[in-house]
Amino acid sequence: MKNPNGYGCVFKLTGKRRKPWGVRVTTGWDDNGKQLYRNIGYYVEQADALIALAEFNKNPYGIEVSTITFDEVYTNWSDKKYKKISDSNANGYKASYKCCADLYTIPFVNIRTPHMQDIVDTCGKNYPTLRKLKVLFNQLFEYAMENDIVVKDYSEFIDIIQYKDKNPNKIDREPFTNAEVKKLWDSVDSNEYVQIVLMLIYSGVRISELLDLKKEDIYLKERYFDVIDSKTPDGIRKVPIAAKVLKFYEHWMTKDCDYLLCTPDNQHFMYRNYFDSYWTTLLTEMKMETHKPHDTRHTCTTMLAVANANQTIIKLIIGHSGAMSLNEKVYTHFPISKLVGAIDLI
Repeated sequence: MKNPNGYGCVFKLTGKRRKPWGVRVTTGWDDNGKQLYRNIGYYVEQADALIALAEFNKNPYGIEVSTITFDEVYTNWSDKKYKKISDSNANGYKASYKCCADLYTIPFVNIRTPHMQDIVDTCGKNYPTLRKLKVLFNQLFEYAMENDIVVKDYSEFIDIIQYKDKNPNKIDREPFTNAEVKKLWDSVDSNEYVQIVLMLIYSGVRISELLDLKKEDIYLKERYFDVIDSKTPDGIRKVPIAAKVLKFYEHWMTKDCDYLLCTPDNQHFMYRNYFDSYWTTLLTEMKMETHKPHDTRHTCTTMLAVANANQTIIKLIIGHSGAMSLNEKVYTHFPISKLVGAIDLI
C-alpha cells in the first residue's frame, strides 16, 4: 500500500550491508524541482524500518533528536505559533530570531544558558528588545520540552535585569503640543491619513492595536471597540471612541476591507508599510518628523490628565491596568459609558 504524501518511505540500499533498510522523509524541493530528503536511520530488517517510520510520524522529534538544530525548532514552533498571533507580535519574534544567527546550526539539545546569555550580552539591543528575546528563548524551550527534544529549560536562567537601566537606544517620548494637534485638525480634510494620527491621539491605543483592529470588533452605536490582541495582558480592553473622531471611524468602515484601516488598494496595513510610507511622509511634510506613533499614547494620557479625568479610567483606556493598585483592580468596575464620558473630555 502506498504511503500518504509527506509520510516518508522505506528503501533498500544496494550491496551487502549490515543495515540495508533505510528510512527517509522529504524535507522540500530544490530549484529544479528535485526532492530533498532527510535520512532518519538504517535498520537490519525491513519490519524494523517500517516501525521506525511509523514512530517518526507519531512524533517527528522522537528519533535522532540530537540532530535537530535551533533553526529547525524555531521553524516548526513558528509554523504553529504565527497562525495564532497578530502580525505585529510575529514580527517581534522574527526580529528576536535574527539576533540568534550564531545558534542556528547548533543542535538544540546542546544549547545551554551561556549560549543564550552570550546572544543577550553581545546583540547590542535595548532592554525592551532583550525582554522579547528572552521570551523567544522561553517559548522555544517550552516547545522543545513538549516534543521531548530536551528535558530541562535552560532559558529560565538568562539574566537581562542587569541591562534594565542601560538602554542606549531609549527614546524620550514627547506628547504632541496643542499647536501640533490643532495643525492636524486643520489638515484633516485634505488627507484621510491625518485622520489616523488623530484617531491614535484620541484613543491612546498602540499603533499595532489600531492597525490590527477588525471591523467586527467595533461598535459605533455604543462608541467603543474591543482590543482582542495586545502586547500585554493589560492591553486586552474596551476602548472608547471620542465624539470628535467618530466620523473618522465611520469613514474607514466604508472601505472594502475586513480591517478598519487599510491601504489605498484595501489591503491590511502592515506596520512597516504604514510607518515608512504614511506616518513618516505625513509628519515630515507637517514639520513634526521627531514624533513617533507611541507619542500619541502619551498625548492622550496628558490630555486626559489635564482634563481631570479619573486616574483609574485613564489607566483602563490606555491599557495600563498593571499600574493600578490592588484596590483599583479588585473593587473598581466602570461601564463603557464612563470611559466614553472621559474620552469626550479631551
